[in-house]
Amino acid sequence: MPSYRFSTWAGTALACATLSLSALAATPPTKVQAVTNVQLGVRPMYLVDQMANGPLKRRLQACENLPATKSSFSIGHRGAALQFPEHTRESYIAAARQGAGIVECDVTFTSDEELVCRHAQCDLHTTTNVLAIPELAAKCSVPFSPADPATGKPASAKCCASDFTLSEFRRLVGKMDGANPNAKTVADYLKGTPSFRTDAYSATGTLMTHRESIELFKQLGVGMTPELKAPEVPMPYKGTFTQAMYAQKMIDEYKAAGVSPRKVWPQSFSLDDVLYWVQNEPSFGKQGVYLVPVDVPAQIPAAQAQLPMIAAQGVKIMAPPMWALLALDGKNRMVPSDYARAIRANGMDIISWTLERSGTLTDGGGYYFQSVTPAVKGPGDYTALDVLANDVGILGMFSDWPATVTYYANCTGR
Repeated sequence: MPSYRFSTWAGTALACATLSLSALAATPPTKVQAVTNVQLGVRPMYLVDQMANGPLKRRLQACENLPATKSSFSIGHRGAALQFPEHTRESYIAAARQGAGIVECDVTFTSDEELVCRHAQCDLHTTTNVLAIPELAAKCSVPFSPADPATGKPASAKCCASDFTLSEFRRLVGKMDGANPNAKTVADYLKGTPSFRTDAYSATGTLMTHRESIELFKQLGVGMTPELKAPEVPMPYKGTFTQAMYAQKMIDEYKAAGVSPRKVWPQSFSLDDVLYWVQNEPSFGKQGVYLVPVDVPAQIPAAQAQLPMIAAQGVKIMAPPMWALLALDGKNRMVPSDYARAIRANGMDIISWTLERSGTLTDGGGYYFQSVTPAVKGPGDYTALDVLANDVGILGMFSDWPATVTYYANCTGR
């Protein structure tokens, strides 16, 4: 899904930090127990406190002291990526502890064709410490290049999972996604956490293979929604690993782990991937999720015109970004969009993305709220989620901080 893309210490300090992180990466994880005590923390009620007075605020206030349970309506987007390094063991566990009933592993592959959890095949330079490990940094597709103020060229690098074997991938430690475009050193480049997030939980970030995520999710007792990420290398990879083999391998790892298809919602932005599952793995394909690749309102008419064809081919669940499902009425109130109504009219269910990825919402909310910007009044706005839940009728909501959605789901009986 759409994403947001450490003054300098002496070299000795950086080397010590790298050794420390590598040692952490090698520490074997302990088994976890299924979450029975959901922990929502202070954020949901902070958001409720910021809301304008009205029926929705009063309803959510009335649930403050009620016990919480997990809900499949609450989907951990990359885990709990608002405050934990995305697609790490720590982030996944945090999401489950916040009551996410379903947790996401985005799936890509290494140079030896092992499936791993990363948001993109080529995001290691912003989501891990790879650039701080010289012998691994040397293998990156594009090495680190410092910013040049004279020409305005930003700092850059490109490091892909496919640049490394699985054993090399295991040496890495996840960090909060981000990079400093003005950096002149690697250490500065790695300091790019967006201001609305935090590094409070970034001292550890255990990367995971897809198989390991499955075992962890089984232990946590949560549903699983893997997204097959688009390869950033030519396919067939190395001339033999085809897209169909890639899509099949992801499903095969659930079958090998004994996971019921009813616990899996495979996703892709590629309709061909979803149709592959519908046709070749129908028990998994019936919960296949088509992530709708729209970025601006001008793309909606074409997307809407495709709905009958998509439904006729057996796709049951559509997943557009939340802005595509929302519109404003004549009084600037949020309502379902025509596109949302058309999806339902074609007999398909809806999941949406992504809450808690837009900062404080004091600027109108940016990308995820672009269709309803005038109605976005600040951080306490549960209105969009309420319209999506009640009026659009979504099955679930991806969130970078699942507690926010879990609180709403518990309060409204979802």
